[in-house]
Formats: sequence, C-alpha cells, structure tokens
Amino acid sequence: MSHIFVTGGAGYIGSHTVVELLNADFDVTIFDNLCNSSRVVLERIQKITGKTPDFVEGDIRDSAALAAAFARKPVDAVIHFAGLKAVGESIEQPLEYYDNNVSGSIVLCETMQAAGIRKIIFSSSATVYGESASVPYKEDMPLGRASNPYGASKAMIERMLSDLCDSDGRWSVAALRYFNPVGAHKSGLIGEDPKGVPNNLMPFISRVAVGKLPELAIFGQDYDTPDGTCLRDYLHVSDLADGHRRALPALEKPGFQVYNLGTGRGYSVIEMVQAFERVAGRPVPHRFAPRRDGDLPAVWANADKAKTELGWSADTSLETMMEDTWRWQSANPDGYPQF
Repeated sequence: MSHIFVTGGAGYIGSHTVVELLNADFDVTIFDNLCNSSRVVLERIQKITGKTPDFVEGDIRDSAALAAAFARKPVDAVIHFAGLKAVGESIEQPLEYYDNNVSGSIVLCETMQAAGIRKIIFSSSATVYGESASVPYKEDMPLGRASNPYGASKAMIERMLSDLCDSDGRWSVAALRYFNPVGAHKSGLIGEDPKGVPNNLMPFISRVAVGKLPELAIFGQDYDTPDGTCLRDYLHVSDLADGHRRALPALEKPGFQVYNLGTGRGYSVIEMVQAFERVAGRPVPHRFAPRRDGDLPAVWANADKAKTELGWSADTSLETMMEDTWRWQSANPDGYPQF
C-alpha cells in the first residue's frame, strides 16, 4: 500500500499516526474539519518528518467533499479517526455524537464503496466492552452495554462495519480498540490539545502542573483497587500510532478483524499523579471528589492478539510517557497557537 487517506488526521492520535506513516514512506492525505484540531499541526508534522502530507478540509458527513478528495489520486486504504470523543459531552449532546460518529461513518463507507475503496482501519475504543465485562478485556468477548453515547457510537460503527464485511467479501476492516493513550511525540512539537477543560486525565494533570488549571479533581477514592482510585491501561500515543501502521498489512485479508491496543496492565490515578510529579519536579495540586457516573473501577487490555498477529506491543515506560507529556505541555503551555 502506498497512499493512505486519514480522516481526522490533524487530531491527537491522527497526527501521531500520520508521522508514523510518513516516516515509513507512505503517501498520506489528511481529511479533517478542524473542529478539534489546528492547522498548525500540519506545519509541525512537516518539521518532524521533513514531508508535507496532502490536506483537505472537510467533514465526513459531506459525501461530495469526500468523493472529490478520493478522486484526486487512488487511495489504497482509509484510517478513520474522525469523530467526537468526549464522554461527558456525549451524555449532554447524544444526537450530535450519533450524527457525527455513526452517520458520518455511514457516509464515509458509502463514498468509499462508490470510489472502489474497501479497506479501512477504524479507530474504536475499549468502551465497546461495556459496563460489566471482566478484566482483562479480550477481543472474543461480546460487545457490552455502553455507559454513554460515545461508547455506544463506537459499538454501532463496529457492528455496521462487521455487517458490511458479511454482506460483501471485498471489504477488509480492522477495528482497533484503544485503551488510554497519553504522552506526546518525543520532539515536543505535537501532543494532546483538547479545547476547553480536558476530559482526560493526562492533559488535566499537565495543565495543572503548567499553571493553567488550579487543581486536579480525582473522582472517587473508595474503589476496590490498591489505593482506592480507578485503574486504567495507559499507553504512549506513539506506540498507539505504530499499531495503526502495523495493522495495514492485516487489510490484505478480507473480513472484519478486531485488535486491542493496550499495555496489558493498569495504573491508578494516584500512581499517574505521583509519576508525573517525579518527572516534572513540581507538585500537582489535587483533591478528591465523588465518583462520576459510568466510571469503572479497573480497565486494562489483553493485547496478546496484536502482538501475535501484528507484531505490535506497547513498550514505552510510564516515566517516558510522563517526560514526553511534560516536554509537550511545558513547550506549549497554551496548546497550539490560535489564528
């Protein structure tokens, strides 16, 4: 494969994956509506790789824009990141999430099919395992009941892609179920830059450390875990990006395939705060708050399948994850420049 079409490629995980692809000599087109990203990312990608990906500003719900982008040059495969991703926001705005994530994915697949493109890697989530799955999560577990519209949208898209493969043997789909990506590119040029108050732990910790937020709220200290706080499987975003590159050869085989991308172990919120404080050399003020609805005590992956079939594993240490997060945040205290 040579030309990879990346929806949402200017976002956090998308931009790191584009760097991996360009460094591996793939030709890349980014298709992004910039609703949760910045054009500055394109300049930063060029600085890191010495290469400039093609860029098309557009929305995946716009079939005409997608068709025009596909017509520019032959596409070998699509990597689909474009989607809204804030759990809390999805509870407040479910219709927006189903419209953008589910309807957008339907339009994308319809337009791909019309263009003769039937290979796609889908950015899925561990949330598809639902509220009652036991850890570690394995790919052969049934999809569970999601605790929020974000997770439900990911499960719906997986089901749609699986049905698509069943209906047409020419389709090849790899759904990559992420656990908790953190960190930033080692250059410090690209990283996680959520708009408004962060929904995820690491950008919240780093923004408190850099003085942009007063303190971190830790939701719940009475879970059945070693220190009472939630356990999550945190992996470096560059390891996650590498997983997408390694999944491309799996698309040579038709059908629907699923892979967990995680480290296979959990770290608690307190462990994450303490590790960051050690690396940054400064305290992270925090307080305990009541549990949040929908938070599970412990979530981590069994990632053996990805290791066996894709030759992939997430090996970056927790200390390096923290160092890279702090390098990004301290060099970019306000995130990407806004124009």
